[in-house]
Amino acid sequence: MSALRTWWLVAAAMAAGAVIAMTAGTLIGEIAYFGSYAAVCAAAWWAAARTTGTPGSRVDRRPWRLIALGQTLLLVGDATASAFWYISPETDPTGWIDAPWLGGYAAIGAAIMMMAQRRARGQLREALLDMLTLATAATLGMWRFIAAPALEKSDGQYTAGVLLEASFMVADVVIMSAVLLLVLSPGTRGVPTRLMIAAGAGRLVADIGRMMWTVMDLTPLVNGVILVANALMVIAVMHPGREELARPGRRTRTLHPTRILFLGLALLTAPAIAVAESSGSLGERLTLLAATVAASFFVLARFTAAVRQQERAERLLTYQASYDPLTGLANRRTLFDRLEDCAPGDALFYLDLDGFKAVNDTHGHEAGDALLVEIGRRLGSAVREDDLVVRLGGDEFALLCPQPHPGTEIAELAERLLRVVAEPVGYRGHELRVGTSVGIAVSHRGTSPGDLVRNADAAMYEAKRGGRGRWVLADPAPGGTGLALAG
Repeated sequence: MSALRTWWLVAAAMAAGAVIAMTAGTLIGEIAYFGSYAAVCAAAWWAAARTTGTPGSRVDRRPWRLIALGQTLLLVGDATASAFWYISPETDPTGWIDAPWLGGYAAIGAAIMMMAQRRARGQLREALLDMLTLATAATLGMWRFIAAPALEKSDGQYTAGVLLEASFMVADVVIMSAVLLLVLSPGTRGVPTRLMIAAGAGRLVADIGRMMWTVMDLTPLVNGVILVANALMVIAVMHPGREELARPGRRTRTLHPTRILFLGLALLTAPAIAVAESSGSLGERLTLLAATVAASFFVLARFTAAVRQQERAERLLTYQASYDPLTGLANRRTLFDRLEDCAPGDALFYLDLDGFKAVNDTHGHEAGDALLVEIGRRLGSAVREDDLVVRLGGDEFALLCPQPHPGTEIAELAERLLRVVAEPVGYRGHELRVGTSVGIAVSHRGTSPGDLVRNADAAMYEAKRGGRGRWVLADPAPGGTGLALAG
C-alpha cells in the first residue's frame, strides 16, 4: 500500500465519519455506520493475514490478529446493542451485552502492549514508569469527573451500571496506557505509529463523549469519531511499514521535553483536584493552585537540569567508546551493536585497502592517517543516509546497509566503492593511491552477528586472492558455504 493510498484511506474514513455524524439516529445513519465498520473489520482481517517484511523472516501476526479480533468484538457489541434497541427497547440488557465491548478493548490493549514490549526489547523500564505515572493521573481525573458522579446518582450503591461505567473507564485507561507505552518506547515513529496514536486518542475522546451523554447530546459526534478512530487503527495495520510498530528500536538516552511536560501535568492532577474541591474562598484556592504549579515547575526545572548534565556526560563517554578518534566513523563496537538488530536482507560490506602499507612506508604515518580520513569521508558520501560506515581498525572498513536490493543495488554499491577508493588522494604535492578488496555477506534468518562478519571477511580474502580491486559476494543461500566471485 503506497503512501498516497494510505492518505486516500484516511480521507475516506474521515468522510464516512462525517456522514455517520450527520445521519446519526436515522436508518441511513445505522446502515452507514455498520456498513463502514464491517468494511473496517474485513480490512483488519485481511491485513492480519497479509505477510510483510523480508522473505525468509519470521512472521508473527499475533498483534495484527488481536487488533482484528478487538475490532470485530466491538462491532458485535454495537450490532447487538442496536438490535436490542430496535427489537425490545424497553429491555435493559446491561451486563452481558457489554461483554463483547470489554473483550474488544482487552484485545486491542493487549495488541498494542505486545507491540510496545517488542519495540522496547529490554528498554521498557523508563517508558513503563512514565506510562504508569500518566495512567494514574488519567484514572484519577476520569474517576473524579465520570465515575464519581455516577456513584453519587446511585446514592453510593455500586450498581451494575456504576460498575460497568468503571469498567469502561478502566478499559479506556488500558488503551491509553498501551498507546502511551508505544509512543514512549524507543523506535521509529513513522506514519503507522502516528496513525496508532491518533486512533488511541480518538477512542479515548469518543468514550469520554459516550459517558457524557447524560450531560449533553453527543451521540452524532461520538459515532463519527468512533468509526474514524477504528479505521485509523486498521489503516496503521494495513500500512506496508507497520513492522515499525513492533521493531526493536535503538536505545535513546535523551529525555524529550514533551515527557517532562506530561509528567509535570500528571504530578499536578491530584493537587489541582484537591485545591478545586477545598472549602476556601476562590481567591485562596487560586493562590494555592498557583503556588503548587510554581513549586512543581521549579522541581521539574531542577530535575531537568540534572538530567541534561548527566546526558551530556553519557553522550561524551558513548561517543568516545563508539567512534573512531581518527576518522570520526563508527567503530567495531558500534557495528556489533547494530548487528544485534540486523534483519534478514541486510548486507555487510567488508573492505580492506590494497597498497596502504606502501603509502605508510613511502610517505610516513601522517600521510597514511590523512588517507584513512579521506577514504572514510568518501565512503560516507557513497552510501545512503541510513547506511552505517565503520572503521574496524588499521586499513579495514565496513558498511552495514539495511535492506538493499539483493541484485542490482548490491552490485552497484560495490562497484561505486571500488571507484571512490581508487581515486587518488592529494597530500602535500603527492598523489596517494590505494585500491580495495570488498567482501559482501547478506544476513538471513538465524545468521548471528559473528557469522555475518566472518562470511564477509572470508569473501574479502577471496577477492584479494582473485587479484584485488574487486568484490565477492558470499553464497546468498542460507547456510551456504561457497563464494561467488561477482566483480
